[in-house]
Amino acid sequence: MPEERTGGPEELLERHRSELTAYCYRMLGSPFEAEDAVQETFLRAWRGLAGFEGRASLRTWLYRIATNVCFDLLRGRERRALPADLGPPGTAADALGEPLAEDAWVLPAPDRLLLPEDADPAEVVELRESVRLAFLAALQRLPPRQRAVLILREVLGWRAVEVAGLLGTSVAAVNSALQRARAALAATREPLGGSPPMAEEERDLLERYVDAFERYDLDALTSLLHEDAAWTMPPYRLWLRTHEDIRRWCLGPGIGCLGSRLVPTRANGAPAFGHYKPGERRGVLDPWSLQVLDVAGGRIAGIAFHLDTGSLFPLFDLPPALEASP
Repeated sequence: MPEERTGGPEELLERHRSELTAYCYRMLGSPFEAEDAVQETFLRAWRGLAGFEGRASLRTWLYRIATNVCFDLLRGRERRALPADLGPPGTAADALGEPLAEDAWVLPAPDRLLLPEDADPAEVVELRESVRLAFLAALQRLPPRQRAVLILREVLGWRAVEVAGLLGTSVAAVNSALQRARAALAATREPLGGSPPMAEEERDLLERYVDAFERYDLDALTSLLHEDAAWTMPPYRLWLRTHEDIRRWCLGPGIGCLGSRLVPTRANGAPAFGHYKPGERRGVLDPWSLQVLDVAGGRIAGIAFHLDTGSLFPLFDLPPALEASP
């Protein structure tokens, strides 16, 4: 189908913002860096628009620019990760330690930035798998060119010849990079794809989770978790795995979460919650974390408590505070 070229230059570029943001997010692991990368892509495209000769589609041209912007941002820096990538689980008796810098972590992003509203249900299922936090962390282990090849080929469905043209390389080189990227992902046990998420079962599970967490019923809460569920708290390295350690943490260092409330949202194709807990102000619940849940097999396989509420809550359009229940 020929590319639609009606509209002014700004409108033509804006039509591609959503998909470019999702692409840059997979490349960079940060929604904030992804939005900055797309802005830089548009600036470079705007400067070069007069010389754009139409030998490739506008979409392909923009992806080429966005890929080069991401390569520039990734040059010479450490990869983003999740706490489980940095070491074995700790225990509730371990010190929390010092927080790591924001650029150490794969950060969550709201579904509105990643999943097109007009996509068919089957496509949405595949796209959700491609933005899971664990899969994004696995992507960050790949060299940038392998990362780009895998995203373009496996997630976006580009042909090898199209990716070769975008990267200025051969089809053989693209196929070789894809093979190496697949092998690296297989070694991390984070293959692309999976079974569709639950519907009514998931809603029931989430209702029970919210009820248990807000009542701070640790028996009910841990009954919803897999035995090896991961309990992580970026920007801290410490993470927990056993029900016993999760209980001890919640009743010890985490006891301040007693009396919390959860506001539902969506992040990375998964259920998420804005988590508010009692603070110093009487009658007010303050932002504490953005919880992102990993649901698998009818139970919760992991809960990530992202504590950088100052940047994440505005991104997710979550309120700055809640009134405490009377």
